[in-house]
Amino acid sequence: MRLFARVLPSFPASALRIAFAGAGAALLFGWATSNAVQLPKDLSAVVSPALIERGEYLATAGNCGSCHTAPNGEYMAGGLPFTTPFGIIYSTNITGDMQTGIGAWTESEFLASMREGVRPDGEHLYPVFPYTAFTKVTDEDSAAIFAYLKSLPAVSRRNSANNLDFPFDYRPLMAAWKMLFFTPGAYEPDPSQSDDWNRGAYLVEGLGHCGACHTPRNLLGAERESLAFQGGEYLDHVPEHGLRPWSAPNITASTRGVGLWEHKDLASYLGTARNSFIESFGPMNEVIMNSTRHMDESDVAAMATYLKSLPSDEQVASAEPDAQVMGFGRTVYNLHCGTCHLPTGEGDPEMGPRLNAGSLVVQAENPASMINAILYAPQPPEPALPMRWREPMRDYQYLLDDDEIAAVATYIRNSWSNRAGVVTVDDVERQR
Repeated sequence: MRLFARVLPSFPASALRIAFAGAGAALLFGWATSNAVQLPKDLSAVVSPALIERGEYLATAGNCGSCHTAPNGEYMAGGLPFTTPFGIIYSTNITGDMQTGIGAWTESEFLASMREGVRPDGEHLYPVFPYTAFTKVTDEDSAAIFAYLKSLPAVSRRNSANNLDFPFDYRPLMAAWKMLFFTPGAYEPDPSQSDDWNRGAYLVEGLGHCGACHTPRNLLGAERESLAFQGGEYLDHVPEHGLRPWSAPNITASTRGVGLWEHKDLASYLGTARNSFIESFGPMNEVIMNSTRHMDESDVAAMATYLKSLPSDEQVASAEPDAQVMGFGRTVYNLHCGTCHLPTGEGDPEMGPRLNAGSLVVQAENPASMINAILYAPQPPEPALPMRWREPMRDYQYLLDDDEIAAVATYIRNSWSNRAGVVTVDDVERQR
């Protein structure tokens, strides 16, 4: 597994500390760890092979293994680092080990971690564990996931100590954060919508926690609900080049989001890592290869139904490029890109994917992932899929300088039917 960590907008550390400490001072005693929801008694379900199998499916839908398995580490034994503006947080051991895992937990205690974001000792969990989404998981599904995790081989591995800056290392301040940004509660179906739509909403908003990457975050790390699913930014590895910012595109029904695709295109992408427009690359590989491709076709179709129904929202595009930049970018494109992607940007079934009105990465407000693809070449899914194009795209980090990459990215993002804004030299330098 590769490190997968979300990153927030860049703010001075002093501003973050003042804002967080001020909120904590005002609200510290406003949330008791036991009063968010009234937890039920243990469900005491009979642990059967069927329950464990269901729990495995749900844990896969939640992509638990990607975050709770460190590189070369034991499955679900934790230790994966999450780099944030507040410091480094490590994922925890969720195998059934009695001392270092969750072997001594009860069903209610596990549900409390999912529903309220608290540990058995009453301490608050940091929302790097996405309980803000997992709170929507039903009691029954939580019990099934717990049964599956308890069935895994117990691994004795003590949790790594977090390395957070002051005052973010003071867990009680999370009480203030929760009062400001967290509403616990299981998903409530919308009776005006179909069963398929409600299932998709449950998976996207809950177990799938899609908003964790596809929604921008505020100063204190909370998802900005007014911009839900309109695109976010996070840190992840570029192989052999360390951590880089990546941008998650708009996945509302916007014409710069999944409005570009039909339902079958979105379902195909989630289920196979490719569709008629593109193939997955970068951090999305883990989401698809470890999670959504293992889900039932009906659940993938339900997720597509829900995403296609989201209101067509998008962040405002940046300034229009000038003619000189577009001319320079067109020259670079014709020399290095046009053979495979064609001068029209329509792509070729044997040579390269479509760049015109079909790539969410090209259309994204934040060009980080597009720049990464140009600099370092798209990283294909693992295990490898059958070869689609004659040759994989090469990297251009040494062949093109920052001015050339900024110009060609700007040209692609503003040619044909695309209208996605300008890429600057500073944008490229940031990704290098």
